[in-house]
Amino acid sequence: MLDRFLLQGPQDARFTILLAHGAGAPMDSASMTGAADALVGVGFRVARFEFAYMAARRTSEGRKPPPRAETLNPEYEAAIAELNAGGPLIIGGKSMGGRVASMIADDLYDRGKIAGLLCLGYPFHPPGQPDKLRTGHLAGLTTPALICQGT
Repeated sequence: MLDRFLLQGPQDARFTILLAHGAGAPMDSASMTGAADALVGVGFRVARFEFAYMAARRTSEGRKPPPRAETLNPEYEAAIAELNAGGPLIIGGKSMGGRVASMIADDLYDRGKIAGLLCLGYPFHPPGQPDKLRTGHLAGLTTPALICQGT
């Protein structure tokens, strides 16, 4: 069983980045590890965590599909509180993890709880539905944000 957080980087880093995984791969997947390693390599402290449905996949409960992204908002906020970064915090994640972070970012930013948002591979469209967008809330986003797509 993994700990609640995978922590990397210096404790005295100027910023901590909290990353959530995508819908189908855990916090220790190759892509999440590669992103965390790259961020640590330029001086960030990185904390990765899993939503409960993904953590359950590591147990005898087996593979359950991910819930709707918006239902994960309270879990992301709980991870922020539990992490207690102690300094400026950037939230984000890979694909669905970044989408969830983007949905809670403005409220947290307005309350001074986070400094920014980092989305890695944001899922602009639902799977198999290129005519639909999941970007409506991004147009009014006031939180400083970086959305990285592609290679």
